[in-house]
Amino acid sequence: MSTRLFTALRGQRIGEDEFGNVYYQGKKDGRRWVIYNGPAEASAIPAGWHGWMHYRTDVPPSQADYTPREWEKPHQPNLTGTAMAYRPDGSILNNQTRPRVTGDYDAWSPE
Repeated sequence: MSTRLFTALRGQRIGEDEFGNVYYQGKKDGRRWVIYNGPAEASAIPAGWHGWMHYRTDVPPSQADYTPREWEKPHQPNLTGTAMAYRPDGSILNNQTRPRVTGDYDAWSPE
């Protein structure tokens, strides 16, 4: 059974987050799931919805006055595998030149 058909028959829409992800709960079994707006990336679920998805709270953020704590950071997409991925100095994928070897290191060379 496809996800859309399963959701239409057995799911109850609970709410939507600021990224456009839609959250559902099973009508009979209480199972919870999300339909992502875009690629399925678990880190795209905000903290309030994450707590609801993992049964840490029974009240979803759409039905409560949820405010993120000051230490909760906004979502940043996972850029691994893209041109915007982090590449530290010295990485062969970094298009900068490698830093020069300092005097405290002797490069290995085969005999």
